[in-house]
Amino acid sequence: MRYVVIMAGGAGTRLWPLSRHGMPKQLLRLIDGMSLLRIAYERVAGVVPDEQILVCAGAAYLDVVAQELPELPKANLLGEPVGRDSLNAVAWPAAVLVARDPEAVVATLTADHVIRPVPAFQEALDEAYRAAETDPLAMVTFGVVPTAPHTGFGYLKRGERVDGLSDTYVVEEFKEKPDLATALSYFASGDYWWNSGMFVWRAQTLLDQLEVLQPVTYAGVTELAAHPELLESVYPTLPKNSVDFAVMEPVSNGLATAHVVAVRLPIEWYDVGGYAALGEHLPEQDGNAVDGRVVTLDSTGNVLVNRGAQDVLVAVVGLTDTVVVVAGGVTLVCPKDRAEDVKKLVGTVIQTVGEAYA
Repeated sequence: MRYVVIMAGGAGTRLWPLSRHGMPKQLLRLIDGMSLLRIAYERVAGVVPDEQILVCAGAAYLDVVAQELPELPKANLLGEPVGRDSLNAVAWPAAVLVARDPEAVVATLTADHVIRPVPAFQEALDEAYRAAETDPLAMVTFGVVPTAPHTGFGYLKRGERVDGLSDTYVVEEFKEKPDLATALSYFASGDYWWNSGMFVWRAQTLLDQLEVLQPVTYAGVTELAAHPELLESVYPTLPKNSVDFAVMEPVSNGLATAHVVAVRLPIEWYDVGGYAALGEHLPEQDGNAVDGRVVTLDSTGNVLVNRGAQDVLVAVVGLTDTVVVVAGGVTLVCPKDRAEDVKKLVGTVIQTVGEAYA
């Protein structure tokens, strides 16, 4: 059967102080009154039954996840005791699913993107399922057709089209985030797509590759599937690694039995990782992206977010291309082109005043 696993881990520190230890970004109601997790669920609702949708998130947040997604069975909410990077967030659910259904074909999707239009995504998802169902050794990823020479995304190089499928291609190699000159050459060639970080495969196929490439991880997640009571002791010992480095790149280089293919995603794809990206989805007010009670004068191009107490007003004058965020007893001010440095700032905050504001 077909399944979906939504990966909802990560701290989202680039959206601090909105995102905090107790409320990561994927659970914040950031866009149209909905959380990114809820938006991710609604993208796949109806594609598979609710009983076949799982979420992998931090154990500390499972109560909030259950409130956000009351449609899902509690047994489908998998809580990581600690974050161990993306490899384990996909490997553990795969092992759980194989124990339930040895023929499981699983789509592993992210919870921190905005994807439009949804019907186009669902069509691509159906093709990816069919690719994995037709070819048991296919590890399917999604290649987002670039709209610009972006330096913040990884890329994949597209090869020949796969026979019998309309929009699925061999992946010749993965590329890391490029410099601008390289990104321009990728964009001009038309042979490169953004690496979406979303996958479809037979769950057993992933485990088979792990047994060869990452035997410690394989042993750990299969033990957890057989003995879930060992989660607190075993999961923190799993090696930290990303699924791209640990599995997808070695497989694409012929170091295991499977092979990598990519389904084309001709969509609008937004990684809501920081304030510049978030600003693209907030209401416009006098040339600014605004959320909450805000008054401006002679100010444009700003991202202004007020999630303070009910009587708090944010008022700005003469600002351009600046981020101002008020939330949880913290006021953040930074140039918009330095918004990616908020993650570093959180580290400084912790060193200076402790974790109370982090």
